[in-house]
Amino acid sequence: MKRAIVTGATGFVGASLTRRLLQLGHEVHLLLRPEYAAWRIEGIRTNVHLHIVDFSDAPTLQTIIRHIQPDWIFHLAAYGAYSNQANWRQMIETNLTGTANLLEACLATGFEAFINTGSSSEYGFKDYPPSENDWLDPNSHYALTKAAATHFCRFTAQKQQVHVPTLRLYSVYGPYEEPTRLIPILAIKGLQGQLPPLVNPTIARDYVYVEDVNDAYLLAATQPNQELGAVYNVGTGVQTSLDEIVAIARQVLAIEAEPQWGSMPDRAWDTSVWVANNAKIQTDLGWQPRYSVPDGFQEFVNWLAAHPAMQQYYESRLGV
Repeated sequence: MKRAIVTGATGFVGASLTRRLLQLGHEVHLLLRPEYAAWRIEGIRTNVHLHIVDFSDAPTLQTIIRHIQPDWIFHLAAYGAYSNQANWRQMIETNLTGTANLLEACLATGFEAFINTGSSSEYGFKDYPPSENDWLDPNSHYALTKAAATHFCRFTAQKQQVHVPTLRLYSVYGPYEEPTRLIPILAIKGLQGQLPPLVNPTIARDYVYVEDVNDAYLLAATQPNQELGAVYNVGTGVQTSLDEIVAIARQVLAIEAEPQWGSMPDRAWDTSVWVANNAKIQTDLGWQPRYSVPDGFQEFVNWLAAHPAMQQYYESRLGV
């Protein structure tokens, strides 16, 4: 059993990773901001240790880390990934300064693995699947701060000779995803026989199921002989267009409604090419995605059916 810290555990991926760690029998500590939203962790609150801390408060953070003495740290806390999180100063404070404060506190106690969470948006718009060695050209303040945090972690790992890899996540989906994201909207609307407003059908993403991402975190923490400060793309290597994913939803849920393309305006981040080069994580960590997009979509629909309270919550958030 390991003593693990998860930051960002009230977010989508963090909540899922926390559940996986608990299933494996680890002792899990959650570092949560004072104003955290609890809906994703309500069912596991009694199984974890909660610590409320502002990551800009370095002394308090150091005290908490000394108390926990973690073996593993999974750092997923972030600000700016959603369109309603637009304060770039808060992005710097959370994504860069907060990461630096947490890593500094953990260095003081020692650890086996500190897994930083990056973003595919660090690459910016590319017309090919970028590798981890490609030029970074962040396309937003959020992407800029995530790229800076990745560089900070890589530099620190090499300077201090510690294990601090970064996982650059592509478009993760699955249970506990934000209700206003594409997959949940398609599922909830589809269960009513409807389709939501849609942008250009050629818009594409590399959709990776959250359980595959959990696999990547655990492999990054445990696989030996990794390059210090390694960066790994976590994506399937296959992009799925909006046209294709709507077709999957229509097939899985027997939706008769026809898609109304262009009924929603394109967003600034939309592109027809967004796909991972995942050769490095396959070679170094032995990671392989286990879920195709049709499989993952079906799993999400099954999860809604098995958790009616969650389905009702999603419906309420979407006004269904």
